Amino acid sequence: MNQRTTLIWGSLLGGLAIALGAFGAHTLKPFLFANNKVEAFEIAVRYQIYHSFALLLAGILMKSMQHTKPLRSAAWCWVIGIFLFCGSLQALCFTTIPAVVFFTPLGGVFFLVGWVLLLLSVYKNK
Repeated sequence: MNQRTTLIWGSLLGGLAIALGAFGAHTLKPFLFANNKVEAFEIAVRYQIYHSFALLLAGILMKSMQHTKPLRSAAWCWVIGIFLFCGSLQALCFTTIPAVVFFTPLGGVFFLVGWVLLLLSVYKNK
């Protein structure tokens, strides 16, 4: 993933997190409370915004670093993690398909791998 694409994903997913959070806090709140899904929805939105900021940080860092391959891989991991972790939690809030929850830990692994790759990228760029 190049710098421009990383910044686009970060902006897009960050804006979507804000929209989902606002929609959840106002329009969906009664539904989420009635189905005991408020916490899952809030975690999904929170992790989406955190990793959207991480994508923006990665995009900014790409301009000043020489070894960006691990950083580009980290960005991909975070995008995939958002879709798997956050998307599965959000889907769980609105469906009765329990199998969706199996994607959540896989998304968490992608998040963790992304952070390790960021560390490696920073370490390589002494």
